Amino acid sequence: MTSLPSPATALSADEARRIALRAQGFLGAPDRRSGVRGVLRHLGSVQLDTISVLARSHELVPYARLGAVGRDTVEAAYWTQTHAFEYWSHAACILPIEEWPHFAFRRRAYRTRPHWHHDLPSGAYDQVIKQLRAEGPLTATELGGAKNKGEWWDWSESKIAVERALMHGEVVCTERRSWKRVYDLAERAVPDTLLHDDLDDAECLRRLVSQAGEALGVGTRADIADYHRLKGEQFDAVVADSGLVPVTVQGWDKPAWADPKALETTPRGRHRTTLLSPFDSLIWERARTERIFGFTHRLEAYVPKPKRIHGYFAMPLLAGGKLLGRVDPAREGSTLVAKQVSLDTPKAVAPMAQALLEAASWVGCDSVRVERMNRPELTADLVRALA
Repeated sequence: MTSLPSPATALSADEARRIALRAQGFLGAPDRRSGVRGVLRHLGSVQLDTISVLARSHELVPYARLGAVGRDTVEAAYWTQTHAFEYWSHAACILPIEEWPHFAFRRRAYRTRPHWHHDLPSGAYDQVIKQLRAEGPLTATELGGAKNKGEWWDWSESKIAVERALMHGEVVCTERRSWKRVYDLAERAVPDTLLHDDLDDAECLRRLVSQAGEALGVGTRADIADYHRLKGEQFDAVVADSGLVPVTVQGWDKPAWADPKALETTPRGRHRTTLLSPFDSLIWERARTERIFGFTHRLEAYVPKPKRIHGYFAMPLLAGGKLLGRVDPAREGSTLVAKQVSLDTPKAVAPMAQALLEAASWVGCDSVRVERMNRPELTADLVRALA
């Protein structure tokens, strides 16, 4: 098998794109033996989000890489047997439990940060810890109520206390139940071998930079730092000891680093054809997505409806290693509705039909209806391909 150029030499834009796809699990045969847990361990971080259209984002991420894995299987793989925990990484994310020690730097930072948003009366924090020790695991509602009677952000004392304990690392979110966080004491939820904050900040950052580089395959300073929401200066302080190697990429105007293992062989294999969650780590960083795929992606869920171009939850279409369009889906009974289909080329009709049919089957729909397309002349072709 041929090798890519040695470290510190130039990569073409196409080589960088293929490296990124393989690193993220979209090139080559799916690793079904490792399954959802393998996807989580490899990516190192799977983002959570409240929006659920076809499914929630943390379900869509393994689906995009593995195919139609059962949704109950996804949840069980994340949460059972102390396999994962929820914490702040790129955003609110599911993280492999093995990464618990490497977020000690962030827990320490939260412990020393002034809590200017919420005040707690004396004893409220200790009361939550006491209740969890006696009764846990519990939701915020079970701890005494998640909210007061004011606006939606008006948290109750118990909710403020348990969220603060979560940030500090004394409490862990061990699962989501009807989308509510379930809290338990870290001393119960984290294996003894991992339950420590012994690593200093430099070692934590070194590991997270290394892991992000492996998960991305190749990236700029901003790409790699953004993966776990590190600061640029934190990246700078540890990159030399991270194991990543400097490379240059054709068309990239900034220095880049690559996982040396990603440079050992030429990325080959079958490309996935699938719809992507807007919060998928392949595309969650907008500038990187534009640089690698020439594709401008923006979540429009929070854009006023009249100003939306592609729709509320437009899911990019990945096919042949490229982003060829997007669809804003919805569900009406047993029908998957393609509310807005945007295709960049007529060649995207067949893969879009394939991706829609597979997604429909996965969520229990038996038909697909197309409502609007950015290129009306392709509507009949897409409808035929879906028949």
